[in-house]
Amino acid sequence: MGNRLSKIYTRTGDRGETGLANGRVAKDHPRIEAIGEVDSLNSQLGLLLAELAEQRSRWPGLAEPLEVLGPCQHRLFDLGGELAMPDYQALQTEEVTRLEAAIDRWNDELGPLENFILPGGSRLIAQTHVCRSLARSAERRCQSLNGEEPLRAVTLAYLNRLSDLLFVAARLVARRQGVAEVLWQAAPKLGD
Repeated sequence: MGNRLSKIYTRTGDRGETGLANGRVAKDHPRIEAIGEVDSLNSQLGLLLAELAEQRSRWPGLAEPLEVLGPCQHRLFDLGGELAMPDYQALQTEEVTRLEAAIDRWNDELGPLENFILPGGSRLIAQTHVCRSLARSAERRCQSLNGEEPLRAVTLAYLNRLSDLLFVAARLVARRQGVAEVLWQAAPKLGD
């Protein structure tokens, strides 16, 4: 493959700009904000995958979420590439379909959600919710960018579906770990 980076620092960004395939932009440009959110999600997803890999010997049921979520890191990197190089198109609609199939399969196992749930119960469940919330943040940043510079529909659909998948994955991890989900409890009414 060859060397992708010959030098890690270039000093060209010291004045608040960074380079994209089609030129330089401010580091707070909506495109860079979107790339940053996708990168944050990918980093946290890496932590989740490492935790799942460590725990699957104790809970063999965690092998499936690890298998389904593993490729998402690569697709997020593809998505970041598309954001950095607007003519580059790597993400395919089949990936959205793959996520939907996992959501449907896992939802069949879980049954309907009857209460609001909070992140927690175990470290793995909480980390899955961190990833879910970052997927929503990345989606919002991409939607903002889309308002200024149209993105491919599959980009927005993928992030939306990934956040849905991560929500269901958090519930699945709880079930397969045998950990009760943390149910939201409304604040007591005044006078109670």
